Amino acid sequence: MSNQSWDVLVQKLVSKGILRSPNVIRAIQRVPREKFLPDNAKASATLDCPLSIGWGQTASAPLG
Repeated sequence: MSNQSWDVLVQKLVSKGILRSPNVIRAIQRVPREKFLPDNAKASATLDCPLSIGWGQTASAPLG
């Protein structure tokens, strides 16, 4: 995943009004979703959908 792809997703969520708090926006920009995903899901981190993290659990979609 590139930082640019993550930034594009964050800006999309801001423009849709999903992310409004400057503090939350900064936190999401600084800590990419891929840090919470297993290696086999990291390439999909910028997709706006739930991703499997194993054991029947998912990481929620950023839109979420």
